[in-house]
Amino acid sequence: MSLIHILVFAAVSMSLSMLSSGRWRTTLLSVVSILALYSLQPSLGLRSFDFWLPTMAIMLTAWIWIAIQGKEKGFSKEDRNSFLILLGLMISVGLSGFLPKSLRYFVSLPTDLIDLFLAIALFLGISWGIWSIRFRRGTWLDVFLTLVILGIFIGLKAPELTLALAQTARAAVGQSPDLASALDLNWLGFSYIAFRLLHTLRDHRSGRLPPLGLKAFLLFVFFFPALSAGPIDRIQRFINDLASDRAVAHWAQWQRGGARIARGLFKKFILADTLALIALDASNAGLVSSRPWLWLLLYLYSFRIYFDFSGYTDIAIGIGVLSGIDLPENFNQPYRQTDIGAFWNRWHITLAQWFRAYVFNPLTRYLRQSPIVQMPWLIILIGQTVTMVLIGLWHGITWNFFIWGLWHAGGLFIHNRWLAVQRLTNIANMRTGGAMRVRSLAGWLLTFNFVSLGWVWFLNPDIHKAWSTFLMLLGG
Repeated sequence: MSLIHILVFAAVSMSLSMLSSGRWRTTLLSVVSILALYSLQPSLGLRSFDFWLPTMAIMLTAWIWIAIQGKEKGFSKEDRNSFLILLGLMISVGLSGFLPKSLRYFVSLPTDLIDLFLAIALFLGISWGIWSIRFRRGTWLDVFLTLVILGIFIGLKAPELTLALAQTARAAVGQSPDLASALDLNWLGFSYIAFRLLHTLRDHRSGRLPPLGLKAFLLFVFFFPALSAGPIDRIQRFINDLASDRAVAHWAQWQRGGARIARGLFKKFILADTLALIALDASNAGLVSSRPWLWLLLYLYSFRIYFDFSGYTDIAIGIGVLSGIDLPENFNQPYRQTDIGAFWNRWHITLAQWFRAYVFNPLTRYLRQSPIVQMPWLIILIGQTVTMVLIGLWHGITWNFFIWGLWHAGGLFIHNRWLAVQRLTNIANMRTGGAMRVRSLAGWLLTFNFVSLGWVWFLNPDIHKAWSTFLMLLGG
């Protein structure tokens, strides 16, 4: 989000908190979120794809909502009205591409009129088909939609595959494939959208999904403060918060939201952007010949990435407060923690909780019941390795993120074994004041440096250059 977007979203949230409540509040927030999805999408080299990518996200979300409706659930009047509003928004935004360039707000290039209405017809046809089979093939439909989301995700996160898709798309719209770039498919917010959709499908299959209308579901998936950088909310918590109807504006609400936004702006635009000018990155890592200076630049990167990400989180939470919705916390002093386990309980909290709930816990539960794997330590090792590697690959399907995931998996497993040793020895009983302070300080130094060294793999996509930087930091 740019500074202009943040100010506009804050003003819109304050206006909605004054003007709406109850059913109208959800409707207006849903409309604003859909429009924000289009307005935040950056311009792309692919003709009209800054319209088509958000539109495909909306269509996929609507299809998933249809798929999770039970046999007894009819298409209520409220859902029908929401569906018509959604259609109207997609068509209106598409047609806005035909306005004079100075008046366009959402799309940079006109969308072909025939393609627009063919897409709407296809959307309606698939929607009807999913509605017809939803209760007869519900389980397989959930699996199929899950695979579709994962397929899109892989296509966007694997650089070679992304480039191939961009070349194919350019050829399809009459542009030169030779000019293709992975940036042609810069689909804003899809990583976070995908997590919300996968979470919904998984909870639907397990029977934990609460009843929800179309507009509430659209609002959950596309809630505009959390589109670009999270946090990743749970639908049960979000719906309960939405139902609390706290949209009546009052000074304390504005004060709390405004203070959180101000803190986020300071972190992002003052601290993070200033540190970005001097912190370690892929371009300057090979130019540094002094080991102490390299360590300093690495520490600056550690704080830069923290202030950047947590700053955006503060802004999102603050705007949510202004609109009457409390988003979950995503950071809680992670660099002050004294072990790597505590770090991951405080860093990108909603992402860690998502993977814990939908990857680590089911996997380790399955392994415990399997006759093949009987050793508890091996179950923990497999669970932590798979989980952390997937968290790494969520950022990008490249070797550097794979190694970053392995790095943290190794740290978490060593910490887990250390805790087991403590339980079997008297180390855990060293509770005198001096000993505890020494242990805390040593734990903090070890954890902070371990995490900072891990950022070497995160910031440099070239694993050979990352390895060289890593060796130089360690004196190799």
